[in-house]
Amino acid sequence: MMKRVFSFILGVLLSQSVLAQEAYDLIIVGGGASGTAAGISAGRAGTKTLIIEPTTWLGGMLTAAGVSAIDGNHQLPSGIWGEFRQRLEQHYGGPKKLSTGWVSNTLFEPSVGNQILQQMAGSVPSLTVSFESDWLEASFENGVWTVEYLKDGDNHLVNAPLLIDATELGDVAASQGLEYRIGMDSRDDIGESFAPEIGNDIIQDLTYVVTLKDYGEGTDKTIPKPDGYDPELFACACAHADPITDDAPTLDCGKMLDYGKLPNGKYMINWPNCGNDHYTNIIELSPEEREAELEKAKLRSLQFVYYIQSELGFKHLGLADDEYPTEDNMPMIPYHRESRRYYGLVDFTLPYVRMPYNAPKPLFRTGIAVGDYTIDHHHRERPDAPEIDFIKIRVPSYNVPLGALIPRDHPALILAEKSISVSNIVNGASRLQPVVLGIGHAAGALATVAIKEGKALDQVSVREVQQLLLNQNAYIMPFIDVNPEMKSFQAIQKAGAAGIFRGEGVPYLWANQTWFYPGRAVTEYELILGLKPIYSELDKFWGASGDYLTLSRFEELLKLVDESISRVRVSETWDKLGMQGQLFDGLVLNREQVSLLLDDLLNPFGKEVNWDGEFIGE
Repeated sequence: MMKRVFSFILGVLLSQSVLAQEAYDLIIVGGGASGTAAGISAGRAGTKTLIIEPTTWLGGMLTAAGVSAIDGNHQLPSGIWGEFRQRLEQHYGGPKKLSTGWVSNTLFEPSVGNQILQQMAGSVPSLTVSFESDWLEASFENGVWTVEYLKDGDNHLVNAPLLIDATELGDVAASQGLEYRIGMDSRDDIGESFAPEIGNDIIQDLTYVVTLKDYGEGTDKTIPKPDGYDPELFACACAHADPITDDAPTLDCGKMLDYGKLPNGKYMINWPNCGNDHYTNIIELSPEEREAELEKAKLRSLQFVYYIQSELGFKHLGLADDEYPTEDNMPMIPYHRESRRYYGLVDFTLPYVRMPYNAPKPLFRTGIAVGDYTIDHHHRERPDAPEIDFIKIRVPSYNVPLGALIPRDHPALILAEKSISVSNIVNGASRLQPVVLGIGHAAGALATVAIKEGKALDQVSVREVQQLLLNQNAYIMPFIDVNPEMKSFQAIQKAGAAGIFRGEGVPYLWANQTWFYPGRAVTEYELILGLKPIYSELDKFWGASGDYLTLSRFEELLKLVDESISRVRVSETWDKLGMQGQLFDGLVLNREQVSLLLDDLLNPFGKEVNWDGEFIGE
């Protein structure tokens, strides 16, 4: 009898121990690209953070899905993305060592990417990562999240005031009943002239990316013929045409493989042209149904590998046996190009990318992540998808508004990965790796500010979030000719986000641009035009000319806002900031100099904006 009682008590105690609720400031479900960046960002700011990740890797599409050729942001090394790339360069021995394939300037082995991200995460004391952990349930009551997850056969409970949904398909937000969209938006609903007239639930093709390894000439690594193999499916794989120049296709199988050539004799096989893209929409399926559908995607990739080996003669290229911790040497997850897209405080749609300064709202002032890759959709495996002329949708580089990360119907849930409030068309650009890293970085910063201010997400200061990002070397404006190594980086980013100086956007091939031109001389009118929306003192002033802005005139104009501005104050600021050159009345000031002076003398960035980017009253 006593033995049974003891066993019962011991069982209760063990059960309580397993289900003890550990408290965190922030819970992140998903250690993919955005979840990892969010955890590092928040943890470095002192936020006690937990990442719940089902695999043994960090990085998601960057690593566990094998998409290890970076699309875009080569000249926008923002925040954690820039740090990640720098560590890749250190690992391989310089930038040129990463430029191995023609699709990207930055290619790497997935296992190396995971190793670097784990090193970055492991160096953050406030960040805990629970690997091989499957979240089971999330509930939000009385201002607290409770998340139950399964690890090593045991159920664990954790709680926190904030949660980031960094899952690949937006599953946590869906479990809370948040409204979302899937597939193509209708033209009238989204307000995009390029969208189809009638919406549908067709998403982009997904891919089970394959990493091949060169085992040397004379070896035969041909896999067994996969079920359902049909070489006709891949007959046009070697025909490559550039969709930008519209040149005639060239038959070059070597070029097809070199597309994703990685360091150390490996190849990323992520080929849309009669390759291993596969259409399936698993977003709303059960876990079991998803797994069954993904097996079809994996089979398509194995069929393509067999085609490369048997039909094209590359028998020495076999599945890399030193990349993934899987029995079949395939990635742990597929590459999802689309997710649920939720409704946020703002909706990031095409006008805000194409013409940010003339869009319906100045959302550019609330930017938190940047991107430069063109809008790119994969629909070859779903030929009935309404055709969208992406060649005509020419865009400059852009920034993502903070309000797109905050759902309009939940006070303590942050959206990340590809589940932000974005249109189907714009998702074709915002889904790419550096942008998703930036979205995650911003999600971590947003959570940190909300916790420190003790506010609901929709009450957080936009400028506080942006300032934290700037302090972590992240870009909030996509200026190609300004970088964190410049002493004027923050001042120029702030001047751009305040709308004082506008960048010049250029749709340019696969790496769109926005130029700030720091050395360009400023005109009196340009300065007043930029300051008027911020300072009501200038509402009735109309005395600025098109002359270049001299130092003496700069002082006169600033006195209209702050009467204490004087040559002494300007000189002190000039010297304090270590600016070059001697001051004299006729000195013509450039954009960089004015940005630095304004930041110190007036702090226009300190004027708070709302979620639409409009300045809040005095």
